[in-house]
Amino acid sequence: MLIWYLIGNCKSLSVFLSAVVNRPVGTDHSEGCQPMWISELTDRDSPMTATDSSQVDLVGAELTRNIVRAALFAALLGAFSQVSFSIPLSPAPITLQLLGVYLAGILLGPVWGAGACVLYLLAGAIGAPVFANGAAGFGVMLGPTGGYLWSMPIAALIIGMFIHGSSSLVDPAQRGVGRLFAGLISGTVVIYACGVLGMIVLLDFTVQGAITAGALVFLPGEALKIAAAIGIVRSDAITAS
Repeated sequence: MLIWYLIGNCKSLSVFLSAVVNRPVGTDHSEGCQPMWISELTDRDSPMTATDSSQVDLVGAELTRNIVRAALFAALLGAFSQVSFSIPLSPAPITLQLLGVYLAGILLGPVWGAGACVLYLLAGAIGAPVFANGAAGFGVMLGPTGGYLWSMPIAALIIGMFIHGSSSLVDPAQRGVGRLFAGLISGTVVIYACGVLGMIVLLDFTVQGAITAGALVFLPGEALKIAAAIGIVRSDAITAS
């Protein structure tokens, strides 16, 4: 079921993400059709000619755009969390949460990708039903699956830094598949390491049992999500901005 969901929704997700990151669908990198993120970076690097007031306005506008994008990705994480399937081999369900974390790190970069995950966690902590199966409350974050939740901002930060190198964004579609894959694997390792640790501490699992129930059973699904994230980014429908 998860496979068909990913296949059936990748195109519509690309269209949605295109709107979020403010690039028209189908924009290519040919001369005369420059992606918006390049124009924005060029504008930032150009000599200062505006008044101080205009500069403040530009900084405020950029900050507002980034906050809005982070909020939209936080909402996307909440929506992905509701695509959830319980399995008998683990206390944690299979969800699409991590696909949202992957895309946040890739498209928003390390700072705002992590910020989107923090907003998502804050929303759930104060009672919004955004966690898996509509769960909410700070208690969920302290429960046996809380390790996965706490690790999300860290994973998005690592993915963003691995792909972009810093807070200055580059077009991830221009990164090689190997670099994208390695960045996503690094983020996945962090998430599952924290999830496994939470099970060991709170459920009194053995190390082997926690690794099996908290990580190994999810690897096929994570492979699909990583492939979907790379496919979405390289579909030329979206780009970082």
